[in-house]
Amino acid sequence: MITKILDENTISFIPEESDDLLTLRRIIKNGDKIVGETTRVIKQDKDFSRPDKGERIKIRLAVLVEKISLDNVLDRVRVGGTISQSNNDAVPHGSHHSFIIKVDQPFNLVKKKWSPIEKKLAKTKANTDTFILIAIDTGDCGIGKLKGTHLHVLPNIYSGSSGKRYKTSFKIDNFFNDIISAVSSITRDNNLIIIFGPGETKKKFANFLSKSPIGQKCKIKTIDGIDSGGEDGIHTFTKSESMKEIMADSKIAKVSRIIDQVMFLANKKSRKFSMGLEETRKANEFGAIESVVFSEKVIQDFDEQEVVDFLNDIDSKGGQVYSVDSSTDIGLRVSGLGGIISILRFAVEG
Repeated sequence: MITKILDENTISFIPEESDDLLTLRRIIKNGDKIVGETTRVIKQDKDFSRPDKGERIKIRLAVLVEKISLDNVLDRVRVGGTISQSNNDAVPHGSHHSFIIKVDQPFNLVKKKWSPIEKKLAKTKANTDTFILIAIDTGDCGIGKLKGTHLHVLPNIYSGSSGKRYKTSFKIDNFFNDIISAVSSITRDNNLIIIFGPGETKKKFANFLSKSPIGQKCKIKTIDGIDSGGEDGIHTFTKSESMKEIMADSKIAKVSRIIDQVMFLANKKSRKFSMGLEETRKANEFGAIESVVFSEKVIQDFDEQEVVDFLNDIDSKGGQVYSVDSSTDIGLRVSGLGGIISILRFAVEG
């Protein structure tokens, strides 16, 4: 997330990924003020215009926050409140408006006073890990963008080859160019491109990619051991030991290690972990939480504001808080364990 402090009360935000929207949900409170561009239906007083029909126009508003909620499984944050300022005279002050915050949408947040935890959450992340995943076989190719703990998978690209013995019309260079075209739409300079899949096609493509403009601006790594291409190969990689080794310092690898540690402790009958909201709440009462991982399930199943306040309390006590979603197997595993798990500094008696 990109942030800039404008003055002691105002910080400018541009969310870059789904995790950032959840962070903003933890920052924005009732009584704050959101300033930014939005759209609103304005009824026109023109001849022949329908009295019940309006025109949706882009305007800049300041909204005093009265209600905040995550919308559509963390895809956006909906902020409702009353309008205090507008750059359009047709918009009455005091009327209600819902301000939708999405990825890449800039806005300013104004608070009377920023708490220490809010300031901590609002800091720009120095290094947000982004990995481009390519699972390639001679017949098809899967492409994924892994940023933080969120995985975005593009539609499969098919080579047009006809089985194991290709017809003379099949040219693998055309297949490779189609892949590069798709990859270029989601890649930035210095991203790490990880290529895997069965056979030797991955090495041929890596060599082809290295000679392209995008390949010369990014780091490229091929790995063995993932024997499937397409979207299946992408999901296989995110569950593999290879992922943990190559992305050892990434957020998703850290979260994966936490889940593995919880399962190890559960098998040992240890009390140095928690599963589910009630167990995790009790552990937090003792300040025992070292790290916690939660999915959207816990927010969907319980009171959203209570969960948000609870996560902030863990953070304020020095616990590391990680979020995951259903785009990866890791997120599905956390949801299957009650939506929230934690590693404890010390055992808490049941």
